Amino acid sequence: MSKHSAQRRTSLTQRLRGVSGEVMKFAVVGLGGIVVNFGVSNAMIHATHWAPVRCSVIGTVVAILVNYAGYRYWVYRDSDAASRRREITLFLVFSGIGLLIENGTVWFTTYTLGMTGTLALNASKMAGTGVATLFRFFSYRTWVFKAMPELAEHEQQPAQPVVAQAERILVAEESAQYIK
Repeated sequence: MSKHSAQRRTSLTQRLRGVSGEVMKFAVVGLGGIVVNFGVSNAMIHATHWAPVRCSVIGTVVAILVNYAGYRYWVYRDSDAASRRREITLFLVFSGIGLLIENGTVWFTTYTLGMTGTLALNASKMAGTGVATLFRFFSYRTWVFKAMPELAEHEQQPAQPVVAQAERILVAEESAQYIK
């Protein structure tokens, strides 16, 4: 084995060790969010008898709010919080996409498959939550809980479309505040 491949393997091993702690913390916060999400969703459906998708969306929104506190103040507490407005905006954008992924499965199960019982709600919600969790993990760690890149760096390495759009909105809002 060459020296270069040994260094690459060590580097990969170190990176995996570094991310394993992050994954564990993310999972703990996420499990708390799942308990809140399913608890609120099921309580809403049994207390109000509203449509399963509506109750599921309410549960997801409450869990998003609870999870933000866990991610910001525990999992990613060491990340740059200087641009908190950008962070919250991106968190809400990516959480909204996760909400659509998660509750899309509930919608599909309810309105396409015609399954409306509690078991169908929870099974479809669990499937959607799994896919949405993977999406959220990678988007939060890649874009949300990072420092805002300098303008010159941003121009050299354009951000992904959703991130770029959110950053343009924030810049426009900040510019409008200075004009007033």
